Amino acid sequence: MRLTEDNKLRKLVVVGDRVLIKPKEATEKTSSGLYLPPGVQEKEKVQQGYIIKAGPGYPIPMHVEEDEPWKEKEENIRYVPLQAKEGDLAIFLLNGAHEVIYEGEKFYIVSQNAILMLEREEEL
Repeated sequence: MRLTEDNKLRKLVVVGDRVLIKPKEATEKTSSGLYLPPGVQEKEKVQQGYIIKAGPGYPIPMHVEEDEPWKEKEENIRYVPLQAKEGDLAIFLLNGAHEVIYEGEKFYIVSQNAILMLEREEEL
């Protein structure tokens, strides 16, 4: 799922080191040919899905000088960027994820430390 102008996901803002993941459709059949019910597939400890949105990263604290308290303070927040990018296929731990339903679809909000591996289409 890609973000488009009319897509409702455009309104969402992901904060900090979190990413929004749309789960990938699981295979219904095992390698030996057994068919699995959907409940079994969803309870796996490791899941995979595509990153729809990514937060800005880890915030870095800034030194604030209080020399002139009447001045308006600027929000100069700097971030250490995330490795995860929009469009990556993420393999993540389910116990580090929070399931949310938005506009009738299931998504996971996952912090970057719960992501085990990323698959990116572009070459390194």
